[in-house]
Amino acid sequence: MALAATLHCLTGCAIGEIAGLMIGTALGLGTGWTIVLAVALAFLFGYTLSTLPLLRAGVGVGAALGVVLAADTLSIATMEVVDNVVMALIPGAMDAGLVNPVFWVGMAIALTAAFAAAYPVNVVLLRRGRGHALTHRYSEASAPTGARRFIPALATSTLVAALGAFLLGGLVVSLAV
Repeated sequence: MALAATLHCLTGCAIGEIAGLMIGTALGLGTGWTIVLAVALAFLFGYTLSTLPLLRAGVGVGAALGVVLAADTLSIATMEVVDNVVMALIPGAMDAGLVNPVFWVGMAIALTAAFAAAYPVNVVLLRRGRGHALTHRYSEASAPTGARRFIPALATSTLVAALGAFLLGGLVVSLAV
């Protein structure tokens, strides 16, 4: 369960990080503001990906957000600190831009390091009945009915495959430019 929880959080963080960097670059924001935007979006997407299954299971929005904030904050925060420190330590990665292979290789290295740092955090949280253990009890809910059936059920493996394809695609495009 710790592996799935960490991969799930990593996917949301990566979506937010990359989207924030793309938006910051497109708007011509400085590095500091781009990082702030990327971290904010990483939390937003991380929380969103964890909230969707709870909403699908019939948990109210307020209750779902409360569970997700308690379950994911430490994991996402760990990932964000490690991801940004690693990106900052890779020469040129923060200033590389989206059409530079250094950015995409750096992002892959940073996300791998973020996963390695957050996995033990999730293991400890789960052992203490915290983290994704709080959300797991809702996974056995009955099949969704009404509008809930339209909330996407995104498997962790699907999210990870999409993230890997996106990173690989970004790298291929940057090499072609």
